Amino acid sequence: MGGHSHWAGIKHKKALVDAKKGKIFTKILREITIAAKMSGGNPDQNPRLRKAMDDARAANMPMENMKRAIMKGTGQLPGVSYEEITYEGYGPGSTAVIVECTTDNKNRTFAEIRKIFTSRGGSIGTSGCVSYMFKSKGVIVVNKDAIGEDDLMNLALEAGAEDVRTEGEAYEVITAPDATFDAVKKAIEAKGITPESAELTMLPDTEVNITDEHTAESLLNMIEELDDHDDTKNVYSNYNIPDDIMAKLDK
Repeated sequence: MGGHSHWAGIKHKKALVDAKKGKIFTKILREITIAAKMSGGNPDQNPRLRKAMDDARAANMPMENMKRAIMKGTGQLPGVSYEEITYEGYGPGSTAVIVECTTDNKNRTFAEIRKIFTSRGGSIGTSGCVSYMFKSKGVIVVNKDAIGEDDLMNLALEAGAEDVRTEGEAYEVITAPDATFDAVKKAIEAKGITPESAELTMLPDTEVNITDEHTAESLLNMIEELDDHDDTKNVYSNYNIPDDIMAKLDK
């Protein structure tokens, strides 16, 4: 993928942005609670919980915080009841946008997410209006300095990966969103390589090129505001902004 894609624009920077705003702990704790509620509190038997706890450790979260979140999810401790809900819609430039949220008040969250869409020139749609344009995948990002492309390709494909792509200064290893994701990640780590990131995500079948500077700015502002919302877990879009347009916006 060339230019400034939804993956490069959001996922590579998301952890740093959240950390600066003091929100990463809250979002991870919600994910731990939901994961434990859905599939139990044993990370060895719950891949989603294991991934959330990996994220917590990467953010230097104390183990005690994780344990309390798990116990809230399993009902051993009282806590707020969270629900997962996904919103779909359209952004500037006819881009598709998916927003995954975790909330304790669906009516409030819907109103606030809809307001962000409309205030930034987009529109919220009905369930399924854009999700058909995306596929659920695992994406493991590896720095180019850590391993050669051929070596990574052989290692990843042997472990069950679907593809290895080049994105800037990194490789993106694409996997199915199941046990294969864990298997490929473990195979890479077994070679002494620590991935820059490893996420289950939604990848678009095709991307929309945004070549107008004003449209690009409006779209990025909308994506950032959606991502910054307290209830937002993930934001996905199918935009691609060329490097020359990004350079103008960065000035």
